[in-house]
This record gives sequence, structure tokens and C-alpha cells, in this order.
Amino acid sequence: MSDQKLIVGVSQGDINGIGLEVILKTFLEPGINEICTPVLFSSQKTVSYYRKVMGIEEFNFHPLRELSQINNKKVNVFICYEEEVNIEIGKASDVGGKYAAISLEKAAEALITNKIDVLVTAPINKHTIKNEGFNFIGHTDYLAKKLNGTPLMIMCTNSGMRVALATDHVPLKDVAAKLTVDSIAEKINMFYTSLVRDFNIRKPRIAVLGLNPHASDNGTIGEEDLTIVKPGIDKARGDRMIYGPYSADGFFGSANYKQFDGILAMYHDQGLIPFKTLAFSEGVNYTAGLSHVRTSPDHGTAFEIAGKNMADEQSFKNALYMAIDIYKNRKLHDEITANPLQHTTIKKER
Repeated sequence: MSDQKLIVGVSQGDINGIGLEVILKTFLEPGINEICTPVLFSSQKTVSYYRKVMGIEEFNFHPLRELSQINNKKVNVFICYEEEVNIEIGKASDVGGKYAAISLEKAAEALITNKIDVLVTAPINKHTIKNEGFNFIGHTDYLAKKLNGTPLMIMCTNSGMRVALATDHVPLKDVAAKLTVDSIAEKINMFYTSLVRDFNIRKPRIAVLGLNPHASDNGTIGEEDLTIVKPGIDKARGDRMIYGPYSADGFFGSANYKQFDGILAMYHDQGLIPFKTLAFSEGVNYTAGLSHVRTSPDHGTAFEIAGKNMADEQSFKNALYMAIDIYKNRKLHDEITANPLQHTTIKKER
């Protein structure tokens, strides 16, 4: 791919939600084309419709049907479909799910074939996107299958808070059964690798939260933290700075999280409720463990405010910037790993 500006692919998400609103607001940012070359996977008609809804007069984009036609000086729209689409802003519909899937599939194909450098995905509705041709819970499962990866969900901010999940979209009643000593050790190892390679942290400090209240309180409230979580931590630790299990209830309220480069939560809401409380407008969802970089904003379709020009684009904007940063961090890390002596020499000369 290009050694200059990165080509950032963007899937449109659900056409009835706030996805296209936050995308277009981000693309209106002054100088966005100096930072990257955006490619939105959508259609001329859909983008033009939203431009009218939002009252945007000065927004020109370059439509293309072949990715070889990308214009590096403009926002590009790759035409995934030609037909008129029934857009019902603020409503969950099968049509919204259908075209979210079409956009994602075209964007993923471009990512796999290295026609784009990174992918930023706008929010989808997990219920409406499922159909006979798309039988996945969401973005992460789909991209893991396409990219043959083992995904790790990391919620992160520019200020340095990073929360990963040992289990993600799993019903609460099934969480304990999903956790094993090996699975926790594997997630810790994946998290550690990502912090080093993707976030350029040389010796990361990781905190692991306990599963039960008060991290089981020495076995008084369940045995899992003693028999599964702690042994998983011990297995992964080696000479690395990995600590826990910590009682989850006071960990964030006491600001203890600020002492660590990463926090591994045992299940979805244990990690995401405090994360979104502290960083809802700026958070980014990053999928580690894949061969390519994928980020998304940390919010959903927000049908209740769609079409009202009320959506805050900061999270999506941060997702775009973070995708670029992670790509560059990975590239630098891999270069240093492949040629450590060369980079040591360059560092000394500087």
C-alpha cells in the first residue's frame, strides 16, 4: 500500500441510524484529506440523501466503481449498490440490515486484498443485519472469520484507558462456563502483544478483574477467581507486569485504572459500563488479534436521535485517527523486530 497517506475504508453501517451522520461530519473536518484518503463504502444516492437531510451544501465527493480510481485529494465513495433504497431514519428495518451487510462485505473484501489500509466500521443493528447470507452476531465475528483471526475486543481512548474483554457478546448466565485457565491466559497474552505492537508500549502493566463480587473474597463468594482467574494470570505472567484479580466494583471508582496500561474484564458489562461512563463521547472499539486494523466508535445506531443532526462525531473521528496510529505503530514495530540492529544504530546516531 501507499507509503504516504493511508487509505481508510469506512463501512456505512445501518442507513437508518446515526452512522452516516457521524461519518459525514468527520469527513467535513478541515484537513481530513491531508491526514488520509477516505473511502466510504455506500452509494451516491445514499450519501446525497444524507447530505440533504443534514443541510450540507459544500461537500463534494468522488464516486467510483473500481478502487483503482481512488482520488487521493477527495473523499471517495465506492458504489456498493445502484438502486434506490428505502431509508427510514430512526427505524430498525431489514432494509437497513441488508445494506449494512453489503457495505461491510465490500469493505472487508477491499481490506483483505489490501486495496485499503485500515477499516473503520459505523454502527450496525445486530438483529436486522442477520439474514441467510450474513449469519454473524456482528462486525467482530464476521471479520474474525474473513481474516482468519482470533479477535480481542479492546475499548480505548486517546488518554490511555484500554479495557479488553475475556468474553464479549456472551449471555451473563454463560460467562463462567466460558472461562478457563487457558482462555484467560490466552486473552492476557493477546492483550499484552497488542499493547506492545499496536499501542507502542514497551513494558505494559495489565490489571485483571475478578469474576465474582470482591474477586470471590477468598472463596466466600464463589471459587472461580481462585481456581480459574488467578491461575490464568499466573500462567500468563512470566516476568511481565500482570496483576490481579482485582475486585471490579471499586477498581474504576478509586481511579486505580490510571495505574495500568490495560485492564482485562471478565465479561462485557463489567468492562464496558465503567468505560462508557468515563469515556462515552471519545471511546473507540478496536479489534486486536486480526491481520488488519479495524476500529469503530464505541456507540450504537442511536435510532432515537437519528436524522436530528444531534449525533456527536468525536468517537467516530477518534476511531479513524486511532486506526491510522495503530497501523503505523504495527509497521514500525514489525520493522524494528525484523531489523533490530539497524534501528538501534539509527537511534544512537540521533
